[in-house]
Amino acid sequence: MTENRANSTAPATAPQHSVEGFVKEFLRELHYGQGVTLERASVNDQYLALARTVREYLMARWLETVRRQRDAQAKSVAYLSAEYLLGRQLDNALLATDLSEIVEEGLASLGIELGTLREQEVEPGLGNGGLGRLAACFIDSLATMSVPCIGYGIRYEYGIFRQTFVDGFQVEKADSWLTLGAPWEFPHPEAAVTVHFGGSTERYTDDDGVERSRWVPTWDVRGVPYNYMVPGYQNGRVNTLRLWSAQATEAFDLAIFNSGEYVEAVRSQTFAENISKVLYPEDSTPQGKELRLQQQYFFVACSIRDFVENVLPADFDLHNLPERIIFQLNDTHPVIAVPELMRILVDEKKWDWDEAWAVTQKCFAYTCHTLLPEALEVWPVALLGKLLPRHLEIIYRINDDFLAEVAQRYPGDELRLRRMSIIAEHPERSVRMAFLATIAGSKVNGVAELHSQLLRDKVLPDFSEYWPDKFTNVTNGVTPRRFVRLANPALSDLITDAIGPGWITDLGRLREMEPLADDQEFREKFRAVKAHNKQRLSALLQRRDGITLPGDAMLDVMVKRLHEYKRQTLKVLHIVSLYERIVSGELDPTTIPPRVFAFGAKAAPGYKMAKQTIALINHVGRVVNADPRVKGALTVVFPPNYNVTLAETLIPAADLSEQISLAGKEASGTGNMKFALNGALTIGTDDGANVEIRELVGDENFFLFGLVEPEVDALVTAGYRPAEFYEENATLRRAIDLIASGAFAGGDRTVFEPIVSNLLHEDRFLVLADFQAYLDAQDRVDEAYRDTEAWTRSAILNVARSGFFSSDRAMWDYIDRIWHSRPVVSR
Repeated sequence: MTENRANSTAPATAPQHSVEGFVKEFLRELHYGQGVTLERASVNDQYLALARTVREYLMARWLETVRRQRDAQAKSVAYLSAEYLLGRQLDNALLATDLSEIVEEGLASLGIELGTLREQEVEPGLGNGGLGRLAACFIDSLATMSVPCIGYGIRYEYGIFRQTFVDGFQVEKADSWLTLGAPWEFPHPEAAVTVHFGGSTERYTDDDGVERSRWVPTWDVRGVPYNYMVPGYQNGRVNTLRLWSAQATEAFDLAIFNSGEYVEAVRSQTFAENISKVLYPEDSTPQGKELRLQQQYFFVACSIRDFVENVLPADFDLHNLPERIIFQLNDTHPVIAVPELMRILVDEKKWDWDEAWAVTQKCFAYTCHTLLPEALEVWPVALLGKLLPRHLEIIYRINDDFLAEVAQRYPGDELRLRRMSIIAEHPERSVRMAFLATIAGSKVNGVAELHSQLLRDKVLPDFSEYWPDKFTNVTNGVTPRRFVRLANPALSDLITDAIGPGWITDLGRLREMEPLADDQEFREKFRAVKAHNKQRLSALLQRRDGITLPGDAMLDVMVKRLHEYKRQTLKVLHIVSLYERIVSGELDPTTIPPRVFAFGAKAAPGYKMAKQTIALINHVGRVVNADPRVKGALTVVFPPNYNVTLAETLIPAADLSEQISLAGKEASGTGNMKFALNGALTIGTDDGANVEIRELVGDENFFLFGLVEPEVDALVTAGYRPAEFYEENATLRRAIDLIASGAFAGGDRTVFEPIVSNLLHEDRFLVLADFQAYLDAQDRVDEAYRDTEAWTRSAILNVARSGFFSSDRAMWDYIDRIWHSRPVVSR
């Protein structure tokens, strides 16, 4: 369904909002949608029928939303993101339609448990970590706030990967999330977009005598849209997420097939479909790099073409485009959209360059999600010229015009021109996509106060000096619908009983809970919720992975993408040091609170050190969990394939949230927000949004440790020597020596030698420098946890003071500071 096709369709009538109405619709879907009777239906048949029944309750709202948007001609947000980590859709749809009780009762009358069908759903494999989950939170909030929005992305056939462990090492398997059906999507092959690649450019003179360039591509693919509904929370609005699947324009050559060349006959189909096969293909090879660039151009070319030709009215004057759309660039992945819009306006619409550039600059805004240089994408000129020759020409023109302006303001400053050029000359001639986004974007924002400051001062300092008003901050947020209301129903009910239901769409109202932190009865109820959530997690891990959790222990959780700067290695060294101190007799295990250390993380397939770290965690866990000397005191668990579904059970059960990245490296984080909102206390550095969490919840309710960003900078500048920390700290030395001895690898000293060597001789992220401060903070955690009432009070205050971290608030910040769009509500 393109937006115009929806406009021409009369709004449907929603099914009857009653148990009887639901049962009637469910059985109809089972019989005529799945083609089975209730008696013969499998669990998957029942799930698919349920999903399609529930989506019918949303469809009338969806069509009505599109009609209202058409009539209002209001400004929309087009959120361009390479990933959307959506999570399961059923419960979110039930929440949005307020159908949970009706559905549960209706299914029960047929002898079906709703919980069984919930478990059947496979979450869409469309994202990796925080970037994709943030995009999903944002589009949820915009729908709940009745703000017109289209999310654009890629419909990955296999997503990132399904993680398994073989002898503790990560092994990647295809994530076949579409195998059993995808009832939440609407394919529209009739609305496919053709995307071109390769070839060359040529100069010609148009009918008006104007000399122009045009692209002469050599191959193309079709982008087929798949629409997903994005419902607002019980407000009648349903926005659209439009994901693109790549197909060959000529998928099958019958003549070649009949000659017996069966593989060759479908070669073009295979080649085209690779583009939307997997999220973030391994790019350590030239082929992988090329595929990544193909992906990025494919989805933005489809998206811009779709909006211009299918969403806007046929007679729309594109000079008014900034009044109808803002394309939000979610990191550098979609930045190739900038020259694509210029190409459409200059080459296809025959605008002159200046008028096209004036419109383009008002249509884009850029969010930077990183401080790591390696994450700011840089494309080799040779590759860009091979795949997108006309876009490279446009980028050169943008750069030339921009540098001419810079030279006018700073005459004779050749070094500044080199620093600010979109084109980097070394180590190879390349296009710096963050620079292009900054030059083209109407606004550039970071995602936490510290990150935004470092973005201005260290990542893009010349640009922030040149355009001080272009830079702003929008601290990230998470949707309370999924990460409290759905993920933690027991806490949600407790909050609603205490302050009413308004917090679900106005998270700042959690402040009304503050006085209850001093109410003993409320603290008892809060502890009962946490105990219930731990039991729920224990049952899930036993069922899912065969993991048994001890009954009464602090749950210490570190879940996030595996990267060295996030410092899972520091957490492992803490565990190893505790283990070594206990088995050596230095520490009596009965004097410390029992702990379960829970990890969840995926490593990029080509990231060797990250994969080594996963193996080390698993091997340490295997030894620790089998040693009777620490039984009951230390337990390590690492369930494979951490995803949104597991997070929704793990996070509500957590007591301690590990946010221990090196100061100045984490842009924001959103896991830290989810844990605080669910009543976990944070141990963390002053990094990313940790800074704002600590300021809001109070120093006494946060375990701060470690170097701050200026100290990190000073230590590195002075010449950091990690071996000195190893030599000077006996506890650290014994922990590293234990790893180096092969104690966690069956006596084989070579298995984890790369990690030991890295820590002692490189340690880019200062794990050893922060080790002792981290141990001291963990001692404070032990002391605090022993005082059950005080800990509970702190946990309640974490919940009550974390309302700022709602994605609804983040969206209002974007609207006020960047987008200037407004809600479109029912008349």
